[in-house]
Amino acid sequence: MAIELTVGPVAHGGWCVARHEGRVVFVRHALPGERVLAEVTEETTRFLRADAVEIVEASPDRVVPPCPFAGPGRCGGCDWQHASLEAQRRLKTEVVAEQLRRLGGIEWKGQVEEVPGAPDGLGWRTRVQFAVERDGALGLRRHRSHDIEPVDACLIAHPEVENVGAEIMNWRGASSVEVIASSTGDQAVVVSPKPRRTVAIPDLDDSVAVFVNEGRGRTRTVHGHHHVTERVGGRDFRVTGSGFWQIHPGAAATLLEAAMEFADPKPGEWALDLYCGVGLFAAALAEAVGPEGAVFGVESEPAAVRDAERNLRDLPQARIARGFVEDALDRYGVERADLVVVDPPRTGLGREVVDRVAGLEASRIVYVSCDPATLARDLSWFAERRYRLAGLRAFDAFPMTHHVESVALLVSELI
Repeated sequence: MAIELTVGPVAHGGWCVARHEGRVVFVRHALPGERVLAEVTEETTRFLRADAVEIVEASPDRVVPPCPFAGPGRCGGCDWQHASLEAQRRLKTEVVAEQLRRLGGIEWKGQVEEVPGAPDGLGWRTRVQFAVERDGALGLRRHRSHDIEPVDACLIAHPEVENVGAEIMNWRGASSVEVIASSTGDQAVVVSPKPRRTVAIPDLDDSVAVFVNEGRGRTRTVHGHHHVTERVGGRDFRVTGSGFWQIHPGAAATLLEAAMEFADPKPGEWALDLYCGVGLFAAALAEAVGPEGAVFGVESEPAAVRDAERNLRDLPQARIARGFVEDALDRYGVERADLVVVDPPRTGLGREVVDRVAGLEASRIVYVSCDPATLARDLSWFAERRYRLAGLRAFDAFPMTHHVESVALLVSELI
């Protein structure tokens, strides 16, 4: 069903909002102020989802998408290729401000900042996970679909990811193939086989490490090292297999700088790094608090814990524990802290963890977030526990997509 719409404001998730016969319509491939002909892709009693398939009146912010695979019904990896970079950051700023206001009761006057390393918004993604078609060809998922869009190149992929050449090879028997290019020049491929299938690994350059994902957090090395090395601020970090690392080449350094500026760790302090991954923030905290201080990191992923322990082995004041945050804090009897850094997954902290962290009575909490909605929700709960938002910066770590990274500083009103 095609409908003509006047497009309203941006919404969280890469949509714009319109109305049709009293119902809200979430429209992709449109921009605020445009008049479009839209094809309905999903209908409920409360709202519609639609793709703008024809632009009747275009926004001055509209550009021709640089990628041939972008557009209605095509690859779902990007949301805003039809908008200029300046407009993308303005739209993301509006989303962050709206989520904070609506879900957190917070008025934010900042703006989403550029992350160095991708001036044209392309060639930044250092980790790309491809889906595999039945014939072994690689592609990317279409939006809200299991269908695969075959691609022979991805324009937001880092050049060193593309240099692996995975898209022109056959991966029959695999369900997914992740290609990784690290900041130190390491290249790796992580292959996930289909159930009860084996994958004939195509001929890759000898410099490319190859891992097979065996499930439950285990990977088997087929060729090369079992990890890649990332470097930030003169310190190297080992990341095993598909372990978590910021995918924009400038994001790790940018977020670390923002977080440490907010945290202002001092010698002798007792700091926590929750959801610590391979130890990026924990290392900086440990260096700052010095041998007279202490850092306690918590991470649930076993491989990341092993990597963090290795990455911090020269910092005896740092200790890493495996487990879920609320369980680990109880298990190790952590009752207080001077400073807490949290970097949770997209789902945020949740009420239980907010209450547990607030109960530590830290003077500062630094919250690194990849979702403004869950951030705003959690900030409202921290406010109930007398933590005031003292600063917030947002970063365009994912150009061409709706995603945004934020770093917030909370200070206790009770200290």
